[in-house]
Amino acid sequence: MTLPLKSCSISENFDTKKKKKKRPIILNSKVGFLLSLIVLLSLLPICVLGEKRQEKHQKKLSFGSNGEFKILQVADMHFADGKSTPCLDVLPSQVKGCSDLNTSAFIHRMILAEKPHLIVFTGDNIFAADTTDAAKSLNAAFAPAISSNIPWTAVLGNHDQESALSRGGVMKHIVGLKNTLSQLNPSDVEFIDGYGNYNLEVGGVAGSSFENKSVLNLYFLDSGDYSTVPSILGYGWIKASQQFWFQRTSRKLRRAYRNKPLAQKGHAPGLAYFHIPLPEFASFDSSNFTGVKQEGISSASVNSGFFTTMVEAGDVKAVFTGHDHLNDFCGKLTGIHLCYAGGFGYHAYGKAGWARRARVVVATLEKLDKGGWGGVKSIKTWKRLDDKHLNAIDSQFLWIKHSSGKASLNFYILSFVSSNLLVWYFMKQASTEVHLCKEKEKARTVLSSTRSRVWQRWKWNRLAGRGWSWFRTRQFEKGMLSWQGCFLMIGIWGDVSKKV
Repeated sequence: MTLPLKSCSISENFDTKKKKKKRPIILNSKVGFLLSLIVLLSLLPICVLGEKRQEKHQKKLSFGSNGEFKILQVADMHFADGKSTPCLDVLPSQVKGCSDLNTSAFIHRMILAEKPHLIVFTGDNIFAADTTDAAKSLNAAFAPAISSNIPWTAVLGNHDQESALSRGGVMKHIVGLKNTLSQLNPSDVEFIDGYGNYNLEVGGVAGSSFENKSVLNLYFLDSGDYSTVPSILGYGWIKASQQFWFQRTSRKLRRAYRNKPLAQKGHAPGLAYFHIPLPEFASFDSSNFTGVKQEGISSASVNSGFFTTMVEAGDVKAVFTGHDHLNDFCGKLTGIHLCYAGGFGYHAYGKAGWARRARVVVATLEKLDKGGWGGVKSIKTWKRLDDKHLNAIDSQFLWIKHSSGKASLNFYILSFVSSNLLVWYFMKQASTEVHLCKEKEKARTVLSSTRSRVWQRWKWNRLAGRGWSWFRTRQFEKGMLSWQGCFLMIGIWGDVSKKV
């Protein structure tokens, strides 16, 4: 909450309206000086506090001098009362002495190993039902991030508010902690559902031409706790008011990215963080994701359409959630990667022998010809396990900027030439091999028909530039198979037919 005092000028804090003249009170000089000093000292803390609060939210995120911006995601700490809180679902050899302090130690190790530019806590930061004092538990849960002096943010899960402290109260407490960039809600909207909806902009490398331009946008949303609609059971979801804010913010950031100075094309890539996974997380199986899926997708029972909203906006490249502790996979759907972090906290349910883990995301800038840094070139992710060596697993690229200009032209020319050469070769090969067929008349008919199909596909591919794709189509495959009854296709046909 910003204070109403806008400056430290004393004149702004007194009534300046004209009043009836009164007989002046003449004070002893020493008394007058002391009174003035008291007034000044009483106003000073308010001014300093106001400046500090404004300064916190004005803190700028930017890429490092190596052209990278690294984010550490911590999901589901389930912190409670510290040393007295036991661990859940660990091996028998780990039970003794295991507590919330193991969670804190894991955060410390991750910070030292990865040296992130930002730490993001994606909900269920505390398991409020098991806390004696929710505020103290929040302080202890975020203590490793606070002491590191690294900027950090947080969103709420479905367990953070299960104490005497309300959901809004929990977020207000988080916003008041040191080094956090968390916000209660956007200041430019009259109403929005939930608490902890906000965005952060990441500028280019300090001192570069992109220093004051956001080249990476981060969205944080409150995915709710439980349904408030009596006829709908289960977990909460991202509401229409939040989606409206997201759409408006995305459009605003896109305009800023395309405007001068340093006007760019398209969108600056975006990443979204919240707690409860979307229903679309259920679209994957082991054949089309990286990581593991060891439990069901505990999303809301209704689909509020936020995934479609993100697809239409066009800037979000990946979504990161928690909630389902035994899932840590990343899968791509309609251009957006949907990623779990995996369970982090030791007081959260887990699986004995399956290490707690955290997700790391790194965005890398492209190096310009003149030696400077441009926009984001790629976004990569991996996970680290809380084992002896903090082993990194499942490294994968989430997004790579498409080539443009000369590179695209070269690819088109190569595709066009290769397409034409393949058509010519197959037609020549067919003309030669057809003489081996005993049923010449039948072969001539088949050849004529196939040549017609090939010619039509060649004309189409001249425009599409799809290279090899033309001979993989089902129609052409049927045509080639019909030839085999009349003559022997040798050489390249024998090899290609195995691949088709």
